Amino acid sequence: MATALPQSAPASAARLPGSRVLASGCCWRLSEFVCTAGPGDSTFEERHEDMSISAVVEGTFNYRSAAGRATLHPGALLLGNAGAGFECGHDHSAGDRCISFQISADAFEEVAASIACRSRFRFPVAMLPASNGRLPLLARIENFAAKADPLALDAFAYGLAEDAIAAASGQVPRAVRPSARDERRVGAALRHIEAHLDAALRLDALASAAATSKYHFLRVFRQIVGSTPHQYVLVQRLRRAARRLENSAAPISTIAFDAGFGDLSTFNARFRAVFGASPSRYRRTCLQVPGLRAKP
Repeated sequence: MATALPQSAPASAARLPGSRVLASGCCWRLSEFVCTAGPGDSTFEERHEDMSISAVVEGTFNYRSAAGRATLHPGALLLGNAGAGFECGHDHSAGDRCISFQISADAFEEVAASIACRSRFRFPVAMLPASNGRLPLLARIENFAAKADPLALDAFAYGLAEDAIAAASGQVPRAVRPSARDERRVGAALRHIEAHLDAALRLDALASAAATSKYHFLRVFRQIVGSTPHQYVLVQRLRRAARRLENSAAPISTIAFDAGFGDLSTFNARFRAVFGASPSRYRRTCLQVPGLRAKP
């Protein structure tokens, strides 16, 4: 999220946040920042390397940048513009933890051109406060930090940028009207998904198959198919697994891995959420229907 700037300050001011990269794509990073500074420590200056949208998970701290001053709190989103300096301080409490998306300027500009109607958009405010509508977003960020799915993270990074730009600019996202060319592009991506459903799929590969940018592909895919690429892939993998559960005596673990799921627990949870039963119970139910019997 930031690079420390040279400065002359007491030793206590050197308690900069510790960070670790949780996941990354070709134009974004998901990182966790943990700060242990408290009221006795001086403020420190940093600089945002990329456009930054950070969810405050724990703690309260003061933030100051050219966009203004703000008291960050759990549930709020800290907004940072690429290249902009800022200061953080803990006047009233000690420590905080943030989960941050850093998005490259080029990728951010493409989203801004669509949402704010200008590619050179920069955040005019330092913070988006906690709100009921944003709480599910914060919960998803924490979940992604614990278990990152590359295809879901790619789509989520753009969705987070859309939400932050729309809220900060006051603009209502414009509806996309896919062209016939876009329909052909999405059709090519759907064929690519079908042919590689058991492989690890990423948004950049799907966009490449559609011969378009990642963000444009994501937008038109949602309009044409009615879901994100990650949601579509998940449904198709579950559909394929359900067919094999009905018509095969193969172990459930084999079916899960062959369908493209990385681990059995994830498959079981996803299957139960969609079909309302565990894979084993679903198989037993199918065997009770006349004409359906497991094959060797």
